[in-house]
Formats: sequence, structure tokens, C-alpha cells
Amino acid sequence: MGRMLVAAIVSLWIVPVSLTVNRIVPDPYMDEIFHIPQAQRYCRGDFKTWDPMITTPPGLYYLSLAYAASLFPGMWFAKGIQSLPELCSTAFLRSTNAVMAVVCSVLVYDLLISLSPSLGEKKATFYAVLISLYPLHWFFTFLYYTDVASLTAVLAMYLASLKKRFLISAMFGAIATLFRQTNVVWVAFVAASAAISYVEDLCGKDHVNLTYKKLKIERKDVIFNKNSGAVVPTLRKRRMGASTNSSQLTNSKVIRFLPLNDSGLINEIAELALKLWRLKWKVLVTFFPYLLVLLVFGALVVLNGGIVLGAKEAHLVSPHFPQFMYFGLAAAAALAPAHFTLGQASTLWQSVRRNKIGNFVNLLASLVLCMIFVHFFSIAHPYLLADNRHYTFYIWRKLIQAHRSMKYLLVPVYVYSWFSVTTALGKTQKKVWVLLFCLANALVLIPTPLIEFRYYTIPFYFLILNSKIEENIKWMVIGILYASVDIITMLIFLYRPFQWDHQPGIQRFIW
Repeated sequence: MGRMLVAAIVSLWIVPVSLTVNRIVPDPYMDEIFHIPQAQRYCRGDFKTWDPMITTPPGLYYLSLAYAASLFPGMWFAKGIQSLPELCSTAFLRSTNAVMAVVCSVLVYDLLISLSPSLGEKKATFYAVLISLYPLHWFFTFLYYTDVASLTAVLAMYLASLKKRFLISAMFGAIATLFRQTNVVWVAFVAASAAISYVEDLCGKDHVNLTYKKLKIERKDVIFNKNSGAVVPTLRKRRMGASTNSSQLTNSKVIRFLPLNDSGLINEIAELALKLWRLKWKVLVTFFPYLLVLLVFGALVVLNGGIVLGAKEAHLVSPHFPQFMYFGLAAAAALAPAHFTLGQASTLWQSVRRNKIGNFVNLLASLVLCMIFVHFFSIAHPYLLADNRHYTFYIWRKLIQAHRSMKYLLVPVYVYSWFSVTTALGKTQKKVWVLLFCLANALVLIPTPLIEFRYYTIPFYFLILNSKIEENIKWMVIGILYASVDIITMLIFLYRPFQWDHQPGIQRFIW
């Protein structure tokens, strides 16, 4: 019931907004000028021609082709169209993402139930609908970009891994890499997270079985002692000693189950490493499908001579460390009612005070490191400066570059944002999981020279799904903020379109 309700509510805005967008903006917009002609070639059966400006794999085009092929018989029977290429119009291709957005909202609902079983259907429905309003995801639902289908595949992979269906999860991971190459990092992240849960579950079961056997042996000893008082004391001691030694030997063979130190990341990693090493063959066999996806992807990268398919000179791997910091601020800002409040600031301050020296050193090191990053590794990509139809163009020009000191003044905000985000995740996940999340973000974002908020969508969904925001009022405020940004952005897009300035020597879009 919850799934159907979420799908119905999301469809209530997707259908009318899609119709409005296709009526007012019928022609390809921005990157659609590359994606739509390429998909239409696939609809004509031309799989050999490739636009050299397209950097991502053809997963979206194959998805649209399958979508069109599934609808073509009915459309032909109704005499609406006569050929498959005729069906693949701009509006139809955009509807691929509309369908994917509905599927994505249902996946969000299922993930909320899986991650928080006590949440309940009503709250899960409410939260799933609000999360579906996330502006970056919402806006590109109505255009022919790879983002919505990419997110849907990654979330399907994540959900299957939580349900212990690892082969299906790896299959969705392979599909996800066909939409965006960087999704291979999220395949590795999901595999690592699932492996940790798998090992913990196995060790937990072994620990329970071991404890049960030990109690059973002790119970037998008590009964034996009651029924046989003539037993030689030394024999009884020898028997109990043997039982104890056997129990200790079995326990040492299984692994040390009790945590070495719950508060230490290093000890948590060490304990996990011991468990993984003890169960390495089980883990390797169980998670081999993920490994196969990673190996095949690596081989394809080697054959291609790089990770991007086209426009390689504009997408060179660069050490763009501030990109990692930008995501922290953008994610915390997208969840501002949970992160930028006096209550959260007080909680973080109390956390720092528990270990004044250690936390002070960590904060100071973070500030210094971030200052170095913004000073030496801030990158203004040509695409960022050339196209003023993106919010990032104005953020870069009007905020980050407003004054030469501004990028340094923002560093404490970056550090606070990441501190708040990791603290929030630490309430629901192990420290190792949080570390893996940070590493995955670093691998996805740091090599990317272009500041593009669309790159933040997948990590943001992992963040919000694993954040424990309990107050309904905070969710309401988040929903209002998302809806406001969605409406304003769509109104600007539809009714204040940009036009190319044809003045000599000027290359920009004007309102």
C-alpha cells in the first residue's frame, strides 16, 4: 500500500509538470542537444555513430530503446505511430526519466523501511515523498539527462544488498555503470558495506551458537553433579577444565567477537580486518559478483584509454580537493533544519569538549588542510565560466570569487558541515561505514574538475537515507524548502528563458 501511495503522489506532479515542460520547451535544452540525437540514432538502429561530445556510456539510450520497444506494439495497434523512430521524440525520451523518477521514489520508500524497520508505513511514505522533491533530482526528472536513471540503478543496487540478494545487487551495479562511470565507486562502496554486515552477522550467529553450547554444557555439569555425588573431585575438575579449554579453543578459532574498543576507529578497523581474514573465502565467494563488475569495468577503462568516452580534453582527472568540501556544505545546506541549528551546533560543541586536546588537534589540522586545498587546488573549469545557465556559475562568481579572501573565510563552514554530516551518520552507522562513505565521496568528487551539483545527488541520497532525522517539523521545513526551490527554478526555466547574446565579442546567455 505504501509503495502505491508514494508512486501515486509523485505521479501527481510529474505528469502535469512534464506536459508543461514539453509544451513550453519542446526542443532539446543544454546537454539534451547531445543526448537526444544520440538516443534517436539508437531508435533508428544506428549503434555505430557516436557523438564525440558525450562522455557517459549509452545506458540511458538502451533504456529508452527498451522503453520505446515495449510501448510500440500498443501505439502501432492504436495507429498512433507507424515506426519506432517516430516514437522517439524529445517528449517521449524525456518521459523515460519521468518513469524512472516514480520507480526511484518507491525505492526510497523501501530503503527507508529496510534501514529503519520501526519507522512505519505512514512516516516512510511521508519521508519518501519529501525526499523525491530534492531539487537536483526533481528538476532533471523533466529533462533527458542520465542523473535520474543513474540514481535509480544505484538505489536498486543498495536495496538489493540490504536484502542480502548480492547477485541481483551486483547486476544493478553493472547497470548503474552504464549510466555513469563514477557509479563504479558506489558499487565498491555498497559491496564493502554489505561485506561488513555479512561478516558481522556471521560472527554474531557464531557467537550466539557458542554461548548456547557453553550454557548447555554447564547445565549438564550441574545436573551430573546433583545426580552423582560420588564422583571423584579431581575427575570433575578435569572434566570442567577440559570443557573450559574446549570452549576457549573454539572461541579463538571463530574470532574475537567482543569489540576491542567501541569508541576507537582504529580498533574497529582492526577487529573488522580480523573477522574478514577469518572468513575471507566465504566473503570472496559471496561477493564475487561485485568483484567481477569492478574487474570488467577496469578492463574497459584500460581498453578505452580513460574513464570518459568523449571530450576527454575537457574532463581530465585533476586534484580538485575543494570539490569534496563543496559537497559537505551543499549536503548540510540541503538538510539545513538538521545541521544549521543552535541545537546541532551545541551538540557538536559538547562532542568536541569530551576530548578537548584530541578534537582540538583534529579541528586545527582540518582547518589548515582545507586552507591549503582552497589555496592550491581551487579550479575554475572553462565550462563553469562559459555557461551562465547554471547556479554554480553565479555561486562561483558572486560568492566564492566575490573577494580574494572569501574562499578562505568559507573554510570553517566547510569543516563544520562535514563534522555535522559525519556526526549524524555516526548515530546510525559504524565508524567504518562513515569512513567508507567519505572515501567514496573523495574518489567520485576530487578527480572531477567541474563544479556540478548533479554530481552530489547520489552521495546525498546515501546521506539522507542513513541520517536519523526524527522530528517531523524538520522534515516539514525540508519539504517546504525543496518545494520552494523546485517551483522557483521551474518558473525561471519556463518563463525566463536564456537567449544567446549575438553581440560581437560576447559569448553569454541573457534573460
